[in-house]
Amino acid sequence: MRVGLLIVAHRYIGSEILTAASRTLGLCPLQTSSLEILDEEELETLVERGRRMISQLDDGAGVLILTDAYGSTPANVSVAAGGARRCRVVTGLNLPMLLRVFNYPSRTLEELAGSAAAGGRAGIIEVDQQP
Repeated sequence: MRVGLLIVAHRYIGSEILTAASRTLGLCPLQTSSLEILDEEELETLVERGRRMISQLDDGAGVLILTDAYGSTPANVSVAAGGARRCRVVTGLNLPMLLRVFNYPSRTLEELAGSAAAGGRAGIIEVDQQP
């Protein structure tokens, strides 16, 4: 059993970052889905779609939910959809975060959540271009 991965993000962000990570590594090692949040959809409709996706992704090891911005609609949908299930939500979705998760696909849900957060933080670097 492996952890499932659900990416919940504003329109196109989730699917594009998933494509970038999969192409970078040449594979997608986890069962993964992306829930694109569209402005015109009702919150309860989005939460129900998220719940269905989580059910499809969870083979017993749980589901890691990566979402873009804390406090945003995608984050709120993530928390509501994953609330009654074995899920962990990590906000601040970025490419280094997803690559870290993909590099350690056999880790537990708790370990993957920690790896995602660490990878996301480690990928944020202010580059000094001063001579």
